[in-house]
Amino acid sequence: MANNAYIFPGFGLGLVISGAIRVHDDMLLAASEALAKLVAEEDYKKGLIYPPFSNIRTISANIAANVAAKAYELGLATRLPRPENLVKYAESCMYTPTYRNYR
Repeated sequence: MANNAYIFPGFGLGLVISGAIRVHDDMLLAASEALAKLVAEEDYKKGLIYPPFSNIRTISANIAANVAAKAYELGLATRLPRPENLVKYAESCMYTPTYRNYR
C-alpha cells in the first residue's frame, strides 16, 4: 500500500518538477524518509504507521519536494533554476480536478 498510494504519486511528481534525467536509489530513499517524517506522534499512539490518507495531497507535495531536492543534490535535475520552495512549487504543479455544474 505504501508504494502505490503514498510513495509513487509524490515520487513521480518530484521527478517531473525537477526534470530529473535519471532515477537514483537515493531518490527512492528520500521519498521513503519524507513519508516517515509525516507520521505524527499521535498517529503512532493510535497504532498507525502511515499518516492519514485524508492528507494525501500534502503528503505527496512533501514527498515530491524531497525527491526533487535529492535530484538537484545529485545533479540529475534539468529544470533550472531550482525553485526556492519545492513544497509550494510541487503544490502548484498538482492537478486539481474542477468540474462544471451541468444544472
